[in-house]
Amino acid sequence: MNFAGIDLTLSAKLFAALFAIMNPLTIIPVFLSLTADRSPAERRSTMLVLNATVALGCLVCALGGRFVLGMFGIDVTHFQLAGGLIVLLLALSMLSGEEHSAHAGTEAEKKTFSSASSLGVYPLGIPLSIGPGTMTTIIIFSGSSTTAGGQAGFYLGLIGYVVFFGIAMAAAPALSSILSPTALSISKRLMGIVLAAIAMEMLSAALAHLFPAWLAHAG
Repeated sequence: MNFAGIDLTLSAKLFAALFAIMNPLTIIPVFLSLTADRSPAERRSTMLVLNATVALGCLVCALGGRFVLGMFGIDVTHFQLAGGLIVLLLALSMLSGEEHSAHAGTEAEKKTFSSASSLGVYPLGIPLSIGPGTMTTIIIFSGSSTTAGGQAGFYLGLIGYVVFFGIAMAAAPALSSILSPTALSISKRLMGIVLAAIAMEMLSAALAHLFPAWLAHAG
């Protein structure tokens, strides 16, 4: 679907993928628990640092992700295949109600959370909000279209989600009063289904580039 030349379908897919991976409903309880002993001013400062980290991290991945791949001689198609597998693993862990270490951090990393110099950067920003799955998704979507409308759709979806994420985190204290464990569990599993579908689309697109003759014969 296009509007004024902007690929809104791409925008919607990117927004849905980022929402599934960086779901504020799962990050808000962690944010509140890690800042429970801080003053309102300190909590607000942590929230601003978190939002700045997310915005900067997304921008770096969007603008420089493919350049970094080129420096290491990594083919975008192979990266898309590997990224699709990472996103699929995240989706499967969400469907089972578990936290994947690639997104939530390992047990050893979690022990250092309370001593981190800036909670907004680590662990709330990285890896809880921006982990391998988030980075992979942004880099893959950034190259999914070379047209002006596609690029406009990509940045519309990316900026739209960053703004949405910032608003959600700003409303964290209010949202905490209406979030229940059941709601969080249902949300995680629903987003897992969406993320699994997006991961399969990434994998099928990569395989279509790697094995075009085989897929044509299979079709």
